[in-house]
Parts: sequence; C-alpha cells; structure tokens
Amino acid sequence: MTIEAKLFAVTIDCAEPVKLAEFYAKVTGYDIQYAEEEYAGIGDGTHTILFQKVPDRVAPSWPGPDKQFHLDFRVADVEAAVQEYLALGATRPEFQPGDGWVVLADPEGHLFCVCPERS
Repeated sequence: MTIEAKLFAVTIDCAEPVKLAEFYAKVTGYDIQYAEEEYAGIGDGTHTILFQKVPDRVAPSWPGPDKQFHLDFRVADVEAAVQEYLALGATRPEFQPGDGWVVLADPEGHLFCVCPERS
C-alpha cells in the first residue's frame, strides 16, 4: 500500500525571496503570508508558493535542457496580462514554442506560461 501524500506547496529557489514573492503576489493576487530574507511565501488558502534563498542560483537557459519546471497560469486576456507582467519585471524570451500562450521569465529567470482561460 502506498501512503497518499498531499501537496501543500511548491518551493522555488531564488536569490531574493521577498522580491520574488512580491512579484508573484501581484501576478496571482495571492497574499504574502510570510516574508523574511531567507524565505517567503504567498497563497490563497488553497495554493501556496514558497521562495527559498539560494544565493548562487543560476537561471536556466531557454530553450535548453537545464529547465527543471515552470508554472502555468490561466488569464482572461493573454496579451494584456503579458504587458502587465512585463511592467512588473518579467521578460519575454525570443523563443516561443507555440501559439495561444506566451512564455515569460520572472525577474530571476524562472519560466512561466501565460495561457488563455478554457473556452
């Protein structure tokens, strides 16, 4: 028998946990639940994203084999959301692998996708 595990958070390694928590709090609308130099977290009561300080972290190349994960977000208006996230400090890599969604990088280079709501 396998003991069932319940996912309670995703933790992202980064150089500046508080700044990255502030960025994603604006993107998601989540509340900042915890913020210190070494560790920060945001959530909505159901989903939690944690940020852990790793001073020498290097962002993955894109496209490239060193990307280990990315987050996907659904939005009502992809292009409007992309413009808002760029204004918050995200960047838009030249390589875009498909149509209908956009790959962005957060201020520390973690990739995330901005996807349309399901129709």
